[in-house]
Amino acid sequence: MSGEARTDVEAVEAANAALYEAVERGDIDALADYWLNDDVSVVHPGWPVLNGRDEVMRSYALIMANTEYIQFFLTDVEVSVLGDTAVVTCTENILSGGPAEADGSAGPLIGGLVVATNVFRRDEDGRWRVWAHHGSPILVEEDDEDEDGDGIGGVDGMDPEGGTLL
Repeated sequence: MSGEARTDVEAVEAANAALYEAVERGDIDALADYWLNDDVSVVHPGWPVLNGRDEVMRSYALIMANTEYIQFFLTDVEVSVLGDTAVVTCTENILSGGPAEADGSAGPLIGGLVVATNVFRRDEDGRWRVWAHHGSPILVEEDDEDEDGDGIGGVDGMDPEGGTLL
């Protein structure tokens, strides 16, 4: 691998990490800076395709407003760069929490797994910015029987009503 290609891979890895860190901090302005200004799209687990910068940023603002705590542990990160386009695949090991309890104690924490593809494009200023993000929940069978006794447990990354974490 050439020195230039390795530099691009490292730059894309850093941009990918910064994207997740902005979500963890709930910093919508920083997050917006990591996205291209045109023709972007996102698919959050269980959501329809959202197209256009305004729609994508609104979706993240909604997620951030309704998530008290979120942390991503990225595993299986693979980066491929071809010219001014890069693809990152990874597993998002997500730990998130709801609002604090009435007594002030921390709300419940929920874990989930999402496989994600992030497509980056090198912008005119030379920075790698997100062009598209697609996340799909990983269906994980639980060993314990559920309340019905049928042995089919819940799905990590989904709440009991079928919604998704991110």
